[in-house]
Amino acid sequence: MNFSKKVLDITFLGTGTSQGIPMIASNDPVCLSTDLKDKRLRSSLLISWNDLTYVIDCGPDFRQQMLRENVQLINGVFFTHEHADHVGGLDDLRPYCYKIGDMPIYLNKTTLTSLEKRFDYIFSKENRYPGAPSVTPFLVDSNSFLVDGLEVTPINVKHGKLPITAFRFQDFAYLTDVKTIDETEKQKLKNLDVLVVNALRIQEHPTHFNLKEALDFVDEIQPKKTYFTHISHKLGFHKEISKKLPENVFLAFDGLKITV
Repeated sequence: MNFSKKVLDITFLGTGTSQGIPMIASNDPVCLSTDLKDKRLRSSLLISWNDLTYVIDCGPDFRQQMLRENVQLINGVFFTHEHADHVGGLDDLRPYCYKIGDMPIYLNKTTLTSLEKRFDYIFSKENRYPGAPSVTPFLVDSNSFLVDGLEVTPINVKHGKLPITAFRFQDFAYLTDVKTIDETEKQKLKNLDVLVVNALRIQEHPTHFNLKEALDFVDEIQPKKTYFTHISHKLGFHKEISKKLPENVFLAFDGLKITV
């Protein structure tokens, strides 16, 4: 197996917060915007290397995202945590399970326990519904592991009091729903080419980085490039906020593709 550095192809499937943009029943100007970059599905990422394709989180918009990007095959899913906007599309893994069999999923113990309860028919060993998706869980902790020849490093962060698993793939890292991170975990984020991290809104929030906190975090970590995700309509218009960001810091948008 070849363990040399891989070329990573990244697609932002969704860049919105838990309710997406536009938010239901909202007359906020950002929700009414006609700019496609202001229309955000729930946050998720597609990452590919060596003709292999993985997703990070599969929320309620997963089906729509897969159809939009014409994704024919998925080899596994990395879950950051169990909130509905990150796991609500779990059942829509079915077509991919039909192709590859049991779908590998990588997640922490807290997330697995929640999924086993909420999607018990998927994890049940007895009297399984024949159309249910089939998954094989792989528990992650603080230790790096290999996935199809690529080293993956979990980074443990906090979303309020909830433990979140962020992931580093070579020199690319994806963090979402972050509010706090200790110094030991920050060391895992040194020398990044690309950092993706949440920047929810302008005003402070109890469980998410706001824009100032996200920018302070970027100043501390010093990646070559940063993309903000998990954005709410309260951050403002994509075009206006983008003009105010430092060099090499960008607002991600749905459908954005980068290579690392």
